[in-house]
Amino acid sequence: MTAPGVPFMPWWRPPTTGAPSKALVAGLVAGLGGAFLAVPNNGVGWFLAGLVGVGGVLFYAGRPTVERALWLAGALAFLAMGFLRAAEWVFPLSLMASMLCGSIAMAGGKTVRGLVFGALGVGLGGLRSIPWVAKGVRRRGPIGIRPFISVGVALVLLVVFGSLLAGADKGFADFLESLVPDLELGTYVQKTFFGVVAALGALGACYLVAAPPEIDEDAEVKPGSLRLKDYGLPVGVLVLLFTGFVGTQLAVLFGGEAYVMRTAGVTFAEYARSGFWQLLWVAVLTLGVIAGVARFAVKKTKQEQLWLRVLLGSLAVLTLVIVASALSRMWFYQQAYGWTVLRLLVASCEVWLAVVYLMVIASGISLRANWLPKAIVATGAAFFLAVVAMNPERVVADYNVSRFEATQKIDTYYLSQLSEDAVPALVRLPAYERSCALRWMRNRTVEQDWREWNLARHNAKKSLESVAVTEVTCEGRYSGER
Repeated sequence: MTAPGVPFMPWWRPPTTGAPSKALVAGLVAGLGGAFLAVPNNGVGWFLAGLVGVGGVLFYAGRPTVERALWLAGALAFLAMGFLRAAEWVFPLSLMASMLCGSIAMAGGKTVRGLVFGALGVGLGGLRSIPWVAKGVRRRGPIGIRPFISVGVALVLLVVFGSLLAGADKGFADFLESLVPDLELGTYVQKTFFGVVAALGALGACYLVAAPPEIDEDAEVKPGSLRLKDYGLPVGVLVLLFTGFVGTQLAVLFGGEAYVMRTAGVTFAEYARSGFWQLLWVAVLTLGVIAGVARFAVKKTKQEQLWLRVLLGSLAVLTLVIVASALSRMWFYQQAYGWTVLRLLVASCEVWLAVVYLMVIASGISLRANWLPKAIVATGAAFFLAVVAMNPERVVADYNVSRFEATQKIDTYYLSQLSEDAVPALVRLPAYERSCALRWMRNRTVEQDWREWNLARHNAKKSLESVAVTEVTCEGRYSGER
């Protein structure tokens, strides 16, 4: 419970004045952009809505710092995936990543606690901005309401004169209908929801500029209480265990498939599949062990610092080798069965984990890791953006088509589950396999208006113009989830 007279968030005090006109304009512009540009399907409308929202926020906040500009650019880049990629799984993840980057851009955060707040800062700021906005409107009286009245009058004039001109010329009427689709009650509710969320997001960002939180500066770093006798044995046991495992991996590396079949009694592909996920969990859990010990260990004397460097450094280096082992298993596995999107994503995650461990080792040398939490989040966002930008479904389809050309083995059922992103690669297949892989594309229509335009879907249609996709009975399916 908070003591009487003490604010609920003493490190985040509200502004002393009401919202200025620029903040109100930013919220209004962002709300209108969200209402009229965002659509249920992924398309260019989301990116345009994001541009409008960011523009409104910068209109109030002024010229951004380099760091803020990079985070905002990342947020817009993720929104751009809405019209660059067609895969259904890409857009919701990209939208969440965009919201994360945009929130961190405005709220900041360096420590773990600060970054958690940073990820939620714009949302919390949107809720806290309501009394701030109300106070700003009340203080301005009629002057503060004038912009809203102007917008209302403009909308009325647009409807009245637009209707008259549309009735006077059918071509102009068709043009207006293409811009303004038929709206039902559900559509009005949806647009209202998008508009309110966008407006609150912009106002929350403006609120963070007007009342920046001091969560990092106010965070007290308590001295550690774990002594060497407390963590030395557990960490030492892990180091010995990992050393033994790394030794067996070297034997597999030099012994190859014959060694695996002789000692494990399974094929090399089965060996690779059986251990990958366990090694991934080992890498993730070890990161938590290192973070916990580094945070709570006593580091007063040079001897304590040396032991901490040796034990945690050894653990990090050995885990880095385990990450390399997991990647090698995935490589051998895909050589046997081909790539899937899941395998490509998880392999990319392993590469990012390797980068994280390299940063952990670097921070362990100086025993200063105040930069590490934000670096982990930033590199994670950058890796995910890079993976989506390289078009993973197209990469998977290209590889499997090339593999078919060399081995005559292909899983058309799995490839038929991919989106339009993969179509330019799948049209290279012979007629029968192509028809099996693209049978779902026949008579497929997604776009209803220009806001749902998507580059990947556009390219897929162009790729299909020169080939035939016929009705065939597809046999010989084998599972792509091996």
